[in-house]
Amino acid sequence: MKQHGATLIQLLLALALVGVLTQLGVPAYKSIRDDLHLAATARELTQAMRYARNHAVLLEQPVEVRAINENWSQGWQVLGGGQRLREHRPGQPLNIVSNGGSQVTFSALGVPLGRGAAWYGATLQLCQQGQARSAHQVVIASRGRISLRSQAQPEPRCAVTP
Repeated sequence: MKQHGATLIQLLLALALVGVLTQLGVPAYKSIRDDLHLAATARELTQAMRYARNHAVLLEQPVEVRAINENWSQGWQVLGGGQRLREHRPGQPLNIVSNGGSQVTFSALGVPLGRGAAWYGATLQLCQQGQARSAHQVVIASRGRISLRSQAQPEPRCAVTP
């Protein structure tokens, strides 16, 4: 007599194989998702800085990018002409560390200014929550050029938070 279909043992083996492959794939998917979110946040921060600089030149008045609650990891606001022009809050927890403080002000000439109206340059490091190595850096040159660098840093740049 010919057999039609699969036996119970064959079905259970196939189900076990699917379960094992799913368990192996979930961590890889989470890692890819987190990396994509970090890259998107880095692009958004770069775009906010460029927007602020261009807006300052266009309106011929200072425009400021300020960290929310003085913490870049919580998000940022673009402020100009006494009003909020843009705001962004990351959808997932991450670390953003700046060597230049919690705000960047662009002059009417598009030059980033520090305290005392001195020219200013800074780097913002973006790291996954709980990791010290930065894969994305938003670099603000003292002449006003803003660039996004997506390269892993060999040494730790972000403080690890539990």
